[in-house]
Amino acid sequence: MTEYERMLSGKLYDPYVCYSGEWEKCRDVIKAFNELPYRRHSEGMQMLRKIFGRLPEDAYIMQPFFCDRGSQIYVGKSFYANTGLLILDEGRVEIGDNVMFGPRVSIYTAAHPIDPQIRITGLEYAKDIVIGDNVWVGGSTVINPGVRIGTNTVIGSGSVVTRNIPEGVVAAGNPCRIIREITEEDTRYWQTQKADYDKDRTP
Repeated sequence: MTEYERMLSGKLYDPYVCYSGEWEKCRDVIKAFNELPYRRHSEGMQMLRKIFGRLPEDAYIMQPFFCDRGSQIYVGKSFYANTGLLILDEGRVEIGDNVMFGPRVSIYTAAHPIDPQIRITGLEYAKDIVIGDNVWVGGSTVINPGVRIGTNTVIGSGSVVTRNIPEGVVAAGNPCRIIREITEEDTRYWQTQKADYDKDRTP
């Protein structure tokens, strides 16, 4: 197997020779994207679509943004990322529909061996990350390698997500833990708030 194939399969690989030209291309695109004036944001999103695995037309990523490769990032419909998103996409990053990220969210697929003698060789490995539909990730959250976050879940700001989080819960903390389930009471409360909002805007 090549170093690139080893990276994609989750095996140890040498990141210093695992280029395949993606790093250089990605860094050029990211630099150009981050330097664009705000009023040219749609042009910047077109730049990102050239390097992402999938980035729909209705996705919105605020500057600055950084990723390692881009080709390993697959984004669903109606994605919004606030400023400072960082994705180390040596593994695949799958983001569902209607996902929102607060500022300075960090997603790490790359990892290093626990054994110090192997770690100092410079070898690393990657684990895929999957984020379900309708997830809200609060600002300054870190999502670690191999994590899966279930549909309709909320991750509180400042969390460090080190293990899988199921669907339909509010979770937060370092390490991130389930605080409670999202219930019908939540649904009724927010539907009432939305009805009040709509009433104030009725002519």
